[in-house]
Amino acid sequence: MTELDGWLSLEETATYLGMGKTALYAMAREGRIPARKIGKKWIFEKSGLDQWVRTARPLQSFFLDADFKIDGNDHLRDPQREGYLRTYEFFRAGKNKAILQIPVGCGKTGLASLLPFGISGGRVIVIAPNLTIKDGLYEAMDITNRQKCFWRKSGVLSADQMLSGPLACTLDSGNLSIATKSHIVITNVHQLATNVEKWLTQFPDDFFDMIIVDEAHHSAAASWQKVIERFPKAKVVLLTATPFRSDRQELDGELVFRYPFRNATLKGYIKRLKASYVAPSTIELGFSDAGGKTYTLEEVLKLKEEEWFSRGVALARLCNKHIVDSSLQKLEELRQSGTQHQLIAVACSINHAREIRSLYLERGFNADVIHSKQTEDEQEAILAALRNGSLDCIIQVQMLGEGFDHPKLSVAAIFRPFRSLAPYIQFVGRVMRVVVQNDPGHPDNIGHIVTHLGMNLDARLKEFKQFENDDQAFWDKVIGGDEPEVPQAVLDGTTRLRAGDQVIVHGEVVDSLWEEDFTSVEDEQIIADLRERLKLLGLDDSKAEEMVRLAQQSPVRKNSPTAPFMVQPQREWEEARKRMQEQAKRLANVLLNHVELKQTGTEMVYKYKTLKLAGRNNYVCALMMVNKEMEKRLGKERQQATTEEFRSVLDNLDDLLQVLVRRVRKAKAVYEKIDS
Repeated sequence: MTELDGWLSLEETATYLGMGKTALYAMAREGRIPARKIGKKWIFEKSGLDQWVRTARPLQSFFLDADFKIDGNDHLRDPQREGYLRTYEFFRAGKNKAILQIPVGCGKTGLASLLPFGISGGRVIVIAPNLTIKDGLYEAMDITNRQKCFWRKSGVLSADQMLSGPLACTLDSGNLSIATKSHIVITNVHQLATNVEKWLTQFPDDFFDMIIVDEAHHSAAASWQKVIERFPKAKVVLLTATPFRSDRQELDGELVFRYPFRNATLKGYIKRLKASYVAPSTIELGFSDAGGKTYTLEEVLKLKEEEWFSRGVALARLCNKHIVDSSLQKLEELRQSGTQHQLIAVACSINHAREIRSLYLERGFNADVIHSKQTEDEQEAILAALRNGSLDCIIQVQMLGEGFDHPKLSVAAIFRPFRSLAPYIQFVGRVMRVVVQNDPGHPDNIGHIVTHLGMNLDARLKEFKQFENDDQAFWDKVIGGDEPEVPQAVLDGTTRLRAGDQVIVHGEVVDSLWEEDFTSVEDEQIIADLRERLKLLGLDDSKAEEMVRLAQQSPVRKNSPTAPFMVQPQREWEEARKRMQEQAKRLANVLLNHVELKQTGTEMVYKYKTLKLAGRNNYVCALMMVNKEMEKRLGKERQQATTEEFRSVLDNLDDLLQVLVRRVRKAKAVYEKIDS
């Protein structure tokens, strides 16, 4: 093999490049220099080496000297180009901490990939809030991933330019030497900040020139601040899809760029969303220890701001039925396109989520619950069923948050009040991703939010529209944040668990379904967009303004109520029996909570002998007591009970609990009297 052939041996290449053979061998093995292995020997093409030398740049100047294409790149989305240019101007002016906000589905990962170029004078660290987002960021910035590398797909860098990088790594394995050889380090905040001695303190304070924080509404938390403060000279970029913090501290930075939701809707980056509210003409409410009172729609509109009222509506089975029926109607409408759209619901608690699951199942729709107390295998099985389309509905409790991407989720059913805008927008974000890219008029790019008027969520939508209209006072309010105080009893763990709900809905007459558009698009924007489309079709664009005026609707539209979905009696019976089993297990824990006993203790077996129980621990004994009392109230074996008899027991769990609590306390008193 000679130089005349255009190929060089390892020794010839080391001489040609003026470097040691050992270092060259290591670079070839790690793929950091163009090379081929023939048998046991490495060979190097001279033309490839020349190209590599031209593109190889010192790490400190790599991003500053790189030949990248952002401005005028039609493969990039508007918020990506505009967000980058605003950030470039910001740092060029000598400023240090920038906040950028673009909605979910608009290319936030791509924007993060662009930001180092022309701005960073050294290494970059990208910090994600969780593993899902971290993995997505790494895929987008891995130049060896030919299918998912963002720079390759969007034409920001050519294949020749990527011969020498940028090289990305995670902190999942390896040590400081790997990060030293990389241009970009991608990690999640817990990995970096939880064990500071393993990683954070290993990096010199000038190791990174730029810090990019994804989902930056977390960045006020102590763990994020610890990372940011470690590198005091680094440029900081806070990226977020929802511009609200998760705690009450101020985000430290200047708002550099914000891409409105309405623009994202017009461009087809996110779905066109509509909000629907079950509106009762009358609703009869009572308390668990008192009779009911009937409220008119006018009174409901006043009371919905009261926490006790909105929570009572959220937990009421009858109100839940009306939300279920209305959400399924929207799901069926969307499925007329032939696409298997799916529904995501949010509940107040795990027990509440199971109740909602049963309502969907009774109506012939496959549904399941996902929550944080399940094992990882259980969660993965449920998510697999969602992704393969076998699930129609998924009900979540504090799950499927940031980074969860499943475009066929197109109906968001809300069964809980949201007291502030941030969690409301974050949940709604789960149904924003489009099914068909860049086609705002496609029937599959519509999403629905369905809830009950009594939960006061129209107030959250009103707040969102204030934010969209660039109301500066409102912006200041949501960035500063006003979250409700958590009751002290919840914080210190002394709160008493309840078997049932304090507020009970005895009856509800629904006479309408109120609807309004989630994103408000200004008339001028609609007219301008319509004019452009008419021109492309060769039609008279002067008619655009008149067409918009004729099509105008009132912001809130009053439609006919949803007809109830048929309930299959067999499924209803099966679900009622399943709820008996689930509630028995839950009630056993609630009973132990009331009498202040641990699950693994044995007091109910060996001390409270008047109970005459033979379980191996307190939990088993409590479960036996609950099941026995349920059977007593049914008056027959469960296999012989009717759905109505199951529901009679389920609707009176609080009374059942109090009977058992008194029984255990009486047994405890007898034991203490004998023992003394």
